[in-house]
Amino acid sequence: MISYGGKDLGSAFRTVRKNTIQVAEDIPEQHYNHKAAADCRTVACMLTHVAISTQIWEEIHKKRLTTMVRLNFLATMDRFAAEEAKPRSKAEIIELLRTQGEQFAAWLDTLTPEVLAEMVTEADGKTAKSRFERLLSAKEHEMHHRGQLMLIERQLGIVPHLTRQFQERVAQMRAATA
Repeated sequence: MISYGGKDLGSAFRTVRKNTIQVAEDIPEQHYNHKAAADCRTVACMLTHVAISTQIWEEIHKKRLTTMVRLNFLATMDRFAAEEAKPRSKAEIIELLRTQGEQFAAWLDTLTPEVLAEMVTEADGKTAKSRFERLLSAKEHEMHHRGQLMLIERQLGIVPHLTRQFQERVAQMRAATA
């Protein structure tokens, strides 16, 4: 049996957040108001969204809710939209990514297999997912938005850091075999 617990979730989330922070650092502040399309978030809003979005997982799972049926998701979305709209500098957004990310990862570290195995009923009242699966989706959510940000980097003429690292490894392999 493979065991993937709270410490593993925390560690994996830290890796994802570290890469998101690198993207945030690589995009110049003058491009933080860039939008990929008219109905999209700006870079600043998307990074703020990523930084604070872990709060929804904490609100549900720190309280150990077992159902999402009565969760007022629209009110939560409105609250998050207001927080995302607050003007912040690049440095403030990066600090928010760091502090919120570490706070979430540190909490994930504490989760026991028993807590992660608990089932949480979806808003439809019919289906359920384990707390583990729901918490894993926090990382998936961030990776989704980081993919968008990496495409924006390309639009701005920036080669994403993960691509640069891959290119460096390939160049080293080629040099070693030459």
